[in-house]
Amino acid sequence: MPTTATTATRRKRTSRRDEDAPLIPILARKVREIEAKAQRGKLGPTNRVKFQVIAFLVREERARVKSDAGIGDVARAELLKRLDGVATILAKTAARDTSLIQLLEADQATSPVAKRMRRDWLLESGAELAPEELVIADVARVQQAPVVPAALAERQVTPPSVESRMLANPFLAPDLTPRPASTPRRRLDGWELMGPLYKSFAMGAGGSAASMELPPLPEYDHLSPKGLEVMVHQSRFLESVRAGHRSFLLADEPGLGKTAQSVLAASVAHAYPLLVVVPNVVKMNWAREVERWTPQRRAAVIQGDGQDVDAFADVFIVNYEILDRHLSWLGEIGLRGMVVDEAHFIKNLSSQRSQNVLALSSRIREQAPGGKPLLMALTGTPLINDVEDFDAIWRFLGWTNGERPSPQLAEKLDATGLTPADKSFYGEARDAVISMGIVRRKKKDVAADLPDKLIADLPVQLDDEFGRGIRQAERELGARMAAKYRRIIEARGDRGGSLSLSKGGEIDDDIVRLVAHGELEESKAAGTGGDNVFTMVRKIGQAKALLAADYAAQLQRSVGKVVFFAKHVDVMDQAEAHFAAAGIRSVSLRGDQTAVARQQAVDAFNGDPGVGIAVCSLTAAGVGVNLQTASNVVLAELSWTAAEQTQAIDRVHRIGQDEPVTAWRIIAAHTLDTKIAELIDQKQGLAARALDGEAVEENASESVQMAALMHLLREALGGA
Repeated sequence: MPTTATTATRRKRTSRRDEDAPLIPILARKVREIEAKAQRGKLGPTNRVKFQVIAFLVREERARVKSDAGIGDVARAELLKRLDGVATILAKTAARDTSLIQLLEADQATSPVAKRMRRDWLLESGAELAPEELVIADVARVQQAPVVPAALAERQVTPPSVESRMLANPFLAPDLTPRPASTPRRRLDGWELMGPLYKSFAMGAGGSAASMELPPLPEYDHLSPKGLEVMVHQSRFLESVRAGHRSFLLADEPGLGKTAQSVLAASVAHAYPLLVVVPNVVKMNWAREVERWTPQRRAAVIQGDGQDVDAFADVFIVNYEILDRHLSWLGEIGLRGMVVDEAHFIKNLSSQRSQNVLALSSRIREQAPGGKPLLMALTGTPLINDVEDFDAIWRFLGWTNGERPSPQLAEKLDATGLTPADKSFYGEARDAVISMGIVRRKKKDVAADLPDKLIADLPVQLDDEFGRGIRQAERELGARMAAKYRRIIEARGDRGGSLSLSKGGEIDDDIVRLVAHGELEESKAAGTGGDNVFTMVRKIGQAKALLAADYAAQLQRSVGKVVFFAKHVDVMDQAEAHFAAAGIRSVSLRGDQTAVARQQAVDAFNGDPGVGIAVCSLTAAGVGVNLQTASNVVLAELSWTAAEQTQAIDRVHRIGQDEPVTAWRIIAAHTLDTKIAELIDQKQGLAARALDGEAVEENASESVQMAALMHLLREALGGA
């Protein structure tokens, strides 16, 4: 539909700096903005268009200056020199980002966005434009791109159970919601708005937080399952979902329960089936949180080609790396909601990962009743390099299409009564975008809701060859101890039942303890021929190393400084290499350091804003170190003692810490790691009962190693 610049904008303006070429100061200012953006990273879509418009306006202005007989030779030479200066900056910027070179070759503004930008700059310079240049016709909407691009068609898989679900319900429920016949014209239709929207966030708002107004706390908590309680900040968020809001950029800091809020939001909105797209490291944690907060719902974790996936589940959890194989059936199953965790992963619009996510969200909006599915982007760091990192997230949420705001956002901007030519427009525009669904809380903002110290378990799936080898080693160790148990039973003369059981038909705990003690002593002496409990735990640590390091890197980008604890040197080495490859500076605290080197590392972590992670030995750096500039700890490997874990966390949770502390334990699911974490927690309970007088259940007094071996033996014997 044609759009026309406003009358106020069309008025001829008096040049402020240059009578002969008033456009040149505008181009100089714009090119400096582009240069500054490019120095901080690759330019986003809007700034790429701005780069292109500057390039062809420089050519137009150079031709005009050369042909204008009213300009003297000296003035002409000076103006051409200034235009050459603008062109030089363009060339240097293109040399830094070679993808811009093709934009230098464009002869004219082809897109409506570029045409509007050219028109607005010329009007700002006071130029008189022909009527046809004032009217910018929008490009006709192209047909929606398919969910599955042709390049990925051959990779599509359809798990067997999906066919069963589609046959059980071959038709989606009809959507009878009335739709508007046409989009009404708005006052700002003639303005290029994406650049001003990004600029409104770049300018900030005098320190005000980017968080929408949330409803007051409800009188009763009707959402929490038995034994759990929704915190105040979570409950207010969920009230906004209950009130009908359906798209959110949930940018809470880590540790504030974004996963739980998302799971409960899906329940409130009845947004099932729900798709959750996550980094691989948190897939298992999402499944656990679904079970924990909505036990009436079933979660299916998609692995590989999804041969074992439960297609009748309510929540499908898939990692970014394998999403491309499942686009076809996910686009047809009738999803009513989608959550993208660590949404900054999709900021690069040219990546296949981003295109997959955006294609699915578009299909979900088409299919959802009323066109209002639940869409949630979760990230503590929506901006990595530039405010235009918002672009992909806003597209995913349906707030913009990359070129124009959505009708809903455009209506909010129109209601301000302002235009981008008004300085006060930017604060109003920022508020309009925030009201679309940006929610941002920091730990210090909701400290009253949080415990002063929280240990959060993050289960990870070791589904590679290394992980399968670890589980096989555990089975072999259990079988070896079970054989010893049976030999003792046989030697004792018990013939009342199975050779694995005592006369009473139950496992004999005394013999279990005896066998486990013997195995532990042999392990300490390294006298066994195969794997023992110590070598297995070390292998588990090695298998988790990169997963733990990747999570720590994500966390550091969200919250700043992070302390990373590991037990073994090779795990620390892998982590440090991963951080270096990710461009994150780290320091190391190890047992072989001198006191001077150790203190230098501590001082660098606490005092240098450029140092993001301290990689610490669980045994060497667990005492006598003060790292309270961080409030997040990653425990890549588990300790054998509860006290060692507590000491490590207390390097951060100490006097001087003004934020609640969260310790993230990376636990290998379906391995001995899970049992060790449980045993450590039981030992914590012992201290709480003995020292703090808390009513905690009494547990056995065996060491963690002994208890872990007894657990493996009971499993091998068929008991719990």
